[in-house]
Amino acid sequence: MHTLKRAFDSLSVRNFRLFFLGQLLSVTCTWMMVIAQDWLVLELSGDSGTALGVVTALQFTPVLLLTLYGGRLADRHSKRRILVLANLTSGTLSLLLALWLMLGEIHLWHIWLFALLLGAVNSVEAPTRIAFVGEMVGNELLPNASALSGAYFNAARVAGPAAAGLLIARLGVGPVILLNACSYLAAVAGLALMRPAELHGPPSRPPGARIADGLRYVARRPDLVLPLTLVGVLGLAGFNFQLTLPLLAKTEFHTGSSAFGLLSSSLAAGSLLAAFAATARRTRPTAAVVTGSALAFGATEALTGLAPTLPTACLLLSLTGFAMMYFAQAANHRIQLGSDPAYRGRVMALFTLIFMGTTPLGALLTGWLSDHWGPRWALSTGGLLSLTATALALTLTPASEPTRTLDNSRT
Repeated sequence: MHTLKRAFDSLSVRNFRLFFLGQLLSVTCTWMMVIAQDWLVLELSGDSGTALGVVTALQFTPVLLLTLYGGRLADRHSKRRILVLANLTSGTLSLLLALWLMLGEIHLWHIWLFALLLGAVNSVEAPTRIAFVGEMVGNELLPNASALSGAYFNAARVAGPAAAGLLIARLGVGPVILLNACSYLAAVAGLALMRPAELHGPPSRPPGARIADGLRYVARRPDLVLPLTLVGVLGLAGFNFQLTLPLLAKTEFHTGSSAFGLLSSSLAAGSLLAAFAATARRTRPTAAVVTGSALAFGATEALTGLAPTLPTACLLLSLTGFAMMYFAQAANHRIQLGSDPAYRGRVMALFTLIFMGTTPLGALLTGWLSDHWGPRWALSTGGLLSLTATALALTLTPASEPTRTLDNSRT
């Protein structure tokens, strides 16, 4: 019982509790929109993996261009205000797409346009949101709050796709996207009700904070470079389930939107368990934990591509989701807890850039592999590439490393 209580320590902080509840509702509906958007693209393109790869690439391309600037903004200005503006903007864009879909004639390029615009907003919102967690709870509760953030994200990934599959079949794509537009108000309300005096912001926000200073800071830190490199390789090669799962459902198992939602929920269910497992963490994870979890991810993803039946695929995706989230959380905690708070916005922007910015290239590559060899090969190839990269990283990982506390992890 005491262990279970410790898993939710961060929710005793009022500001984080408001943030958590608002994000849980908003992100659940966002995942519903992702499923709706991808299903619509497949319908309009005749089940084209390339078309799905293009929309995914457009959604994440702004990350390559704007995320570092977003981290600079987060270090110079109020993160809470940035998040309010970002959520209002995303909600407006989702509302326009929903109205266009329900009242007018939708074409593939319309979806691509809105994916690009939403990606631009996300490139500022994502690094700001990640860095804001520490301001809400302080360094001592940061690992727990970060893990709980992963938990709400993956709870949303379980509920969102499952609900989307049912709602798309009953109501169509437009109402699902409209529901997502309304859900951003929950995130804005949570942010607006916070008490600014209870935030743990840095002593000062340097007006001259530059992107180059953050990059030089990271370059001097090999303990940050290694997990960032692994995040980049696995993000490029392995984290392309938004593309492979709808193709797997339609072209390999010949099922409908409900089965697509089931595959996505299976991946998210494993991720949710891993996020809860990470809530017990109170110290900075070692490099061996990061590389070990990456190795497990590569192996399980490669096996998923060989799954002969839908139930087997769901089981393997649950294991893959667990390994994926455990790796992502370990890398996040190692990087964030090892960074000076004055640089944290820019460091986590670099993390976001690498984590999400590799998706456009990975989506195009995975789309091409899926069209030519099928989604099974795309999955297994991603897993094997992740395994190879992790095996190389293991040769650079020290055999042993002292565990450092939160106070000692900042340099």
